[in-house]
Amino acid sequence: MADRGPFGDNPFEGMPFLGDLARMLQSQGPLSWDAARQFATQVATNGVAEANPEPLERIRLESLSRVAELRVSDATGLSASPTGAAVTFVPVTRAEWARRTLDAYRPLLERLSSSLSAAATAAGDDDASSDPTAQLLGGIFSMIGPMMLGMQSGAMVGHLASRALGQYGLPLPRPPSDELLVVSANVESFGEEWSLPDDDLRLWLCLSELTTHAVLGVPHVRSRLEQLVLEYIGAFRVEPGALETSLGNVDPSDMGALQQALGDPSALLGAIQSPEQRAMLPRLEALVATIVGYVDHVMDTLGPTLLASYAMLTEALHRRRVEAGSADRFVEHLFGLELGRTQYERGAAFVRGVAERAGSDGLGRLWQSERELPTPAEVDAPGLWLARIDIGFDAEEP
Repeated sequence: MADRGPFGDNPFEGMPFLGDLARMLQSQGPLSWDAARQFATQVATNGVAEANPEPLERIRLESLSRVAELRVSDATGLSASPTGAAVTFVPVTRAEWARRTLDAYRPLLERLSSSLSAAATAAGDDDASSDPTAQLLGGIFSMIGPMMLGMQSGAMVGHLASRALGQYGLPLPRPPSDELLVVSANVESFGEEWSLPDDDLRLWLCLSELTTHAVLGVPHVRSRLEQLVLEYIGAFRVEPGALETSLGNVDPSDMGALQQALGDPSALLGAIQSPEQRAMLPRLEALVATIVGYVDHVMDTLGPTLLASYAMLTEALHRRRVEAGSADRFVEHLFGLELGRTQYERGAAFVRGVAERAGSDGLGRLWQSERELPTPAEVDAPGLWLARIDIGFDAEEP
């Protein structure tokens, strides 16, 4: 067992305010969901009351979704519904989207918190011979770190809610449902900003969301993606040296400075990302690239036949997603997702390579079984994937 630190069993002894804060955080467990929801709502709405979506919006989405569901089913051969019933698009406020998204991501965030708590405890036991400052910083992280990640996650989900159009801004499985969320206010403001036709924008969104929903609804795809994300989250490790570098010049009794330092997502993530996680990323990135590349391919197949403004819509929406700021990227990093331009282009190149060599039948094999999911090397060389699954094409790439 580690010796008692310079401040006794409680590293915050002698700092009444920090001690009170530590006891409060401990009393709420490893992750404060009340705090996460409050942060999410505050950031999503900017503290301003929201009007409920107009009833007419649900009617418009329902009409467009019927067309979209039939076309997506024909193009992919996949069912968009886990129960066989028709999928319903539900217009929601930003706050409602944030709340439901926090609930959907709860298993992932709890796994993250548990991982960090266990790692912080182990690091503290190994650090018994450290100097008092290192012990204090380790105590602060083990006490506040998982809670700060919870509050940051709430704030970042709130930020995502302020920009989200539909449910799958992040290609992560959610609890099985025949409902898909649409943030009406964001769709309206985005359409106005780019002067996009209202119904075309909504139909584009229905097509994209339904295609993503159908792919993530394939049991082995869902299982593999959940497994990879959970493994990534479970491999977080506390690196006291990196944390000390980030916080070494901060006076622990200065709550304003401490909050500012811990509030920097890049600094906090830099302190806890592990070599194990970096080793896992290629498999996770390969699967995500395949999913987003396939969805874009289906959109490029269906969109021009249904939407006169498809080229304009695609340009606006692609620019929007690759120009996301650091706040948008925070939750992506937490879950091991990298959704920048490189990832989308990589997925598009793989799917295009398969389609050119094997057509729609070849693409359909992507989701046939877990064996058909491509490896990282195959995502960069479609011919290797086609050869492995015995479609009969040469493995040599042009």
